[in-house]
Amino acid sequence: MNILVILKQTFDTEEKISIQDGRIQEDGVEFIINPYDEFAVEEAIKIRDEFHGEVTAITVGPSRTENALRTALAMGADKAIIVDDESLFGDEYMISKVLAAVIKDRSYDVILAGNISVDNGAGQVALRLAEELGIAHVASATKLTIESENVTVVRDVEGDSETVEASLPLLVTAQQGLNEPRYPSLPGIMKAKKKPLERLTAEDIGVKAEDIQAKTEILDQYLPPKKEGGKVLSGELVDQVKELIQLLRQEAKVI
Repeated sequence: MNILVILKQTFDTEEKISIQDGRIQEDGVEFIINPYDEFAVEEAIKIRDEFHGEVTAITVGPSRTENALRTALAMGADKAIIVDDESLFGDEYMISKVLAAVIKDRSYDVILAGNISVDNGAGQVALRLAEELGIAHVASATKLTIESENVTVVRDVEGDSETVEASLPLLVTAQQGLNEPRYPSLPGIMKAKKKPLERLTAEDIGVKAEDIQAKTEILDQYLPPKKEGGKVLSGELVDQVKELIQLLRQEAKVI
């Protein structure tokens, strides 16, 4: 069984975000695999170990993104593909088009991806990819069972769960709780250095950047305003209520 994993490199969740002239500064920042994508990598390895076959990790991004792929390889993925072509870096629409071009002629049974990315939280790329490939997709999986060509997915639905049945080929996005991602072992890290990593450009995948231009554009980025200290009211309850209404009307301007 051939399993593809779509992953993204994101800021370490412990990093402090710095913005200058409307752009997020990356100097000295630690990058990691998007945490939700780790669930996808782990599930792919479990499926491979049960049914045999291979796991291929795929990403679109600059050269530094190779580190995320190497981590996936160290976890147990068999090979990796990176589309390292700045002309193809764009929004969710553009990235899904690029991934579809990479995947369309490859053999696969299951495609796994993280439910969302922790940087922008759009949750669009994987689902758009499924539409591009013309295959079914199930989002927010917390349990995945494969029997022959049939797949049963338990998915998170805002605190409850829903069971969905589908057939291969299928794209599934991983939610927290699907599994417990393994840490790369030292032997795994050493082996990852020798595993194949394919680099592709727009020409390699037969895509012209002008034909898949992004549908959205970031005009500005800024940090939320710092929270101010709260105010404690005192006195009789009736006086507190009057003061609260006055503050909500004159200072907060919410009524």
